[in-house]
Amino acid sequence: MTSSTTLAADYQTKIKEIVCEILEIDPAEVTATSRFKEDHDADSLGSIEILSALERTFDIEIDQDQLSRMVNLEGVIAVVDDAAAAK
Repeated sequence: MTSSTTLAADYQTKIKEIVCEILEIDPAEVTATSRFKEDHDADSLGSIEILSALERTFDIEIDQDQLSRMVNLEGVIAVVDDAAAAK
C-alpha cells in the first residue's frame, strides 16, 4: 500500500465519520452507495451541516447546488474531490 493510497483511505474515513456523526447513523451500517435519507432515515436538513463541516475540515468551498449529489457516501466523496481539485 502506497502512502497516497493510505491518504485516500484516511480521507474517505474522515468523510464517513463526519457524515455519520451529523446524520446520527451507525458507521457500520453505511456503505458507499446506501442512500442517507432512503436507507438510513436521515434528516435532509443534515446536508447543509455536512457541507459546512466538510468545508471546514478540508479547507474547500462547496457550492450548495452540489447538495443534490450528496445523497450517499460515494456522492459526498465525489463532491469533496471535485471541490479539492478546483481549489
